[in-house]
Amino acid sequence: MNPDDPTATEAVLDDSAPLPIGHLVIVGNGMAGQRLVEALVQRHGAPRRITLIGAEPCPAYNRILLSPLLAGEMEREALTLRAADWYAERGVELILGERVERIDRAARRLTTAGGREIAYDRLVLATGSTPALPPVDGLELDGVHAFRDLDDAAALTAAAERGGRAVVIGGGLLGLEAAEGLRKRARAGMSVSVLQRASRLMNRQLDATAAGLLEAELAGRGLEIITGADLERLEDDGRGRVCAVRLADGRRLAADCVVLAIGIAPSVELGRQAGLEVERGIVVDDRLTSSDPAIHALGECCEFEGRTYGLVEPIWRQVEVLAACLSSRSADDTTPDDETPRYVEQPCAAKLKVSGISLYAFGPIESDDDHETLTYHDPEHGDYRRVLLRDGHLEGAVLYGDTAAGPWYFEQSLAGRDLSACRQALLFGQADARALLDATHSATPHPATPHAQDRSPQEEAA
Repeated sequence: MNPDDPTATEAVLDDSAPLPIGHLVIVGNGMAGQRLVEALVQRHGAPRRITLIGAEPCPAYNRILLSPLLAGEMEREALTLRAADWYAERGVELILGERVERIDRAARRLTTAGGREIAYDRLVLATGSTPALPPVDGLELDGVHAFRDLDDAAALTAAAERGGRAVVIGGGLLGLEAAEGLRKRARAGMSVSVLQRASRLMNRQLDATAAGLLEAELAGRGLEIITGADLERLEDDGRGRVCAVRLADGRRLAADCVVLAIGIAPSVELGRQAGLEVERGIVVDDRLTSSDPAIHALGECCEFEGRTYGLVEPIWRQVEVLAACLSSRSADDTTPDDETPRYVEQPCAAKLKVSGISLYAFGPIESDDDHETLTYHDPEHGDYRRVLLRDGHLEGAVLYGDTAAGPWYFEQSLAGRDLSACRQALLFGQADARALLDATHSATPHPATPHAQDRSPQEEAA
């Protein structure tokens, strides 16, 4: 892959062709775009030239670590995924601090805010997401922040060090991490309130018991948790700065700092402007190809079979599929076209750490009439487990505190294994449950195996 190669602009749209793609441009230097570059530079037949464009002025960094950065538990340098020279050493052109404003699909050319024009043979949109915003007045006021990037983390760090009163809107993972980060960072004393519209924290991952344990733990650390909070507006102090949060029930919470953390929305404006098919995200097929065969979308900005994404696990699987599609096959590769990688939706487990508290969940959060519910609760050690069984098969689990058994539960659920034989030990973890399963399997009579000379030709072939 040589950026000075004069043949590097040759377009190749046939994924099975022996010649590599000429010029691949990736818009978005977030975690998904950077992961795709990592995968491509290790593959045979990678595009001859790769250009990676990022709107932020720094190389890609781990956004998951913004929370410990805000809390003062990690230095900024620890977040960087790859330094700028890493890209240069691999022949990847890295353009930072420039936002792409327009795509000319007919000419296969894009234009940045700085007026730079870049031709492409293939284009990947990895533009990520933007903070979801509540439909209320006052969002434009000074002192109102999101929590999505390094600039947000720096602004919240400054607010925490000034002290005062902070209100975090959103009781999901991001909101709770922001609230805890503000509490830990505050030097001049800061009161922090969390507003959650639902009746419990993290209502998409936790059942009522686990959410109650989490709320009690965070309240014990000094956070004020308000559930069932319906936001009405943010109030202006008369000088363009936020001074309070008003709820629909009339309550008023004084605020010097407001953090919006109610979720994310796919960043689709560039795709929409280019005329691509867009619903909630940029619509793609099982090769991450958009409605234009020369343009792909990846990660939080894309939509596949009506789903959008926020967890890294499915996005990493998308990266592997797209890297294969963007790489030419060697001449001796006889893999049939219908066996090349394609993205398939798979169940995911949520493995989370909220302010030092481990959580693990998959499957339905609420039980239905046909579920058998098993629970274990150890208040002294702060551990809670709840599993949902249907006819002996594990369909869902919520673990709080000790989550060591979570991956094994998930494995059994995916395998569709009947766990009736270990039901009484299931809540005590893998070792006890597996011992009972193995004992049951050993005690089950198996048909006698015929001697070799008595086997039929069909049995020998099998």
